[in-house]
Amino acid sequence: MIQFVTTNEGKFKEVFDRLLGRGIRIEHLDRSYPEIQADSLEKIVRFGATVLDDEVRGDYLIDDSGLFVDALNGFPGPYSAYAYKRIGSKGILRLLEGARVRAATFETVFLLRKGGEHHAFRGECRGTIADAERGKGGFGYDPIFIPEGEARTFAEMSLKEKNLYSHRSRAVDALLEFLTRGRPEA
Repeated sequence: MIQFVTTNEGKFKEVFDRLLGRGIRIEHLDRSYPEIQADSLEKIVRFGATVLDDEVRGDYLIDDSGLFVDALNGFPGPYSAYAYKRIGSKGILRLLEGARVRAATFETVFLLRKGGEHHAFRGECRGTIADAERGKGGFGYDPIFIPEGEARTFAEMSLKEKNLYSHRSRAVDALLEFLTRGRPEA
């Protein structure tokens, strides 16, 4: 059993749905842990692991994700959670007022501790930032992010539809490859 350590129920549901479909069970360990402000998602999860290694028994999974907006030089990126708490999706839209280029990338980095060893997995999804918030589903920046190949935001999609495109779902693909075939992470 893998414990997914997160206070974000939405993240847990996205990952649970995908792993259960492949016969891998996870449980939600609803607790926070210190997250440093750093310039990369991987540095953030690796720091979190230094704390959790002493506090969580057995195998666990943690996640850090960020929205990297091209016109804002990658902001909010690894500072996405902080920026969301301070300015939210509406603040990102205000920063992009008048911007012609609205390209963005959502990225996720998982860190899995399995058998006492750490393994990192990445996923990303290219897309654009909508002109306004749309949709009621999802969480975080989902109402303003439109994945490539779609006209809808993540918040306008069902969980199953979002998992066809999302950065987190692609990180789950890499995690599943490791767990089911035992191949090294990418």
